[in-house]
Amino acid sequence: MITVRMISDFIDEIAPYETKCEWDNCGLLTGDSDCEVKKIGLALDLTSETLENAKHDGVNLIITHHPIIFKAQKSFIKGNMAYELAKSGINAISAHTCFDCASGGVNDVLSKILLLTDCYGIETADCALPMVRIGKTKEYEPEEFANFVAERLKATVRFVDGGKKILSVAVCAGAGMCFLDEVIAAGADAYVTGDISHHEMIDAKEKGITVVAGGHFETENPAMAELEKMINKRFPGLETTLLNQSAPVRFIG
Repeated sequence: MITVRMISDFIDEIAPYETKCEWDNCGLLTGDSDCEVKKIGLALDLTSETLENAKHDGVNLIITHHPIIFKAQKSFIKGNMAYELAKSGINAISAHTCFDCASGGVNDVLSKILLLTDCYGIETADCALPMVRIGKTKEYEPEEFANFVAERLKATVRFVDGGKKILSVAVCAGAGMCFLDEVIAAGADAYVTGDISHHEMIDAKEKGITVVAGGHFETENPAMAELEKMINKRFPGLETTLLNQSAPVRFIG
């Protein structure tokens, strides 16, 4: 019998929970560690859409990247995702920043998608392990590189032109602009992350580095398929599924 605890222990092995950022919340967040796992559903986020898909597919353990309980909560009432999980008898594990840093995790997957070579990690503040990856790429002009990222991620991107040719690229899926100075110090010509604010764009342009915002969902979501493969390899025969989740951001114009 495969239990929730066994799956949680496996994730803790490949992406140790203790390596998460201090503000993060990872591990078994709702449910019973002794419960037998019937079917696993994986998704970047727990939303009403993914929860309904899980119930429809007979899933009794959901593994997400973003924690279903992020901040302290004073109530759990109808509509709250943790409440809805408990009501449905579905367990939930979240592997957030620990999976961002992990070997073969979120940022390694993003590096592979962008065809980077000779990759290594950059140490950053607030992280127990290197989260950002930097690697080599063929030579691009900034706009050409932004188009390449859009094609590889199948996404609409925004970018800042750093004004120089690109041979080395750093990546950090999701919200990675807090690491911009470390990326520049490491010698990257371009930086791919998920989100960039207006003021961060100005900062990047002034500092002479090309930055591409590929979307928070688009830069992180591919790693969930990789996590599913890891689980299938360790627990052959255990039924898993990638839960349907629509990208939350839409573009007009």
